[in-house]
Amino acid sequence: MMKGILSSLIRFSKKELVKGRSTQPSFKRWQSIRSFIGGLIAISCLGILSNLSTYTLLIAPFGASTVLLFGAPNSPLAQPRNLIFGNLVGAISAVLCVFLLGSSSLTSAIAVGLTIALGQAFRCLHPPAGAVALLGVLLKASPIFIFIPVLSGSLILLGIALGFHRFQKREQSYPLHWL
Repeated sequence: MMKGILSSLIRFSKKELVKGRSTQPSFKRWQSIRSFIGGLIAISCLGILSNLSTYTLLIAPFGASTVLLFGAPNSPLAQPRNLIFGNLVGAISAVLCVFLLGSSSLTSAIAVGLTIALGQAFRCLHPPAGAVALLGVLLKASPIFIFIPVLSGSLILLGIALGFHRFQKREQSYPLHWL
C-alpha cells in the first residue's frame, strides 16, 4: 500500500514539475543580478530618506512593490497606474474602514477585500496594495497614511524604477504604459 502511494506521489510530482516549468517565468542570471541591484537601490533609498526626514517611508508592502518593479517590470501589475493608484486604493480603503468600523480582524478582511474589488473595478490592481490595506488597519491609520508613507513612497519607488530602467538595455522599456 505504501509503495502504491509513494509511486502515485512521484508520478504526480513529475507531472506538476513539467506544468510548473511551462508556466513559471525563467530568468537569466544577469536579469536576477539586475533585479537584485534595483531592489537594493530602491529599498535603500526609502530607508535613507526615512532616516533623513523622520517620516516612515519604508513599509513592508513596498518590498512587494519592489519585487514587481524590478523582478517583473513588464507585468501589468507593475505599471505606474497600478503602483500609484493601487496603493492609494489600499490606503484609502484602510483609512475609511478604520474610521467606519474600527480596527479588528474583520475590518482588516473588509479593507483587503475592498482593495481587491476596487483595484479590479478601476483597473489598477496591484497585489502589494492588499498589504497596504492590511497594514493601514493594523496601524489604525489616519488620513495622513494616504500621503505619508503610501503616496510619497509609491512616487519615490516609481521615480527610482524609471531612472533605473532607463539605464538598462532591454527589449521593452519600463513602463509599458502610464494609464
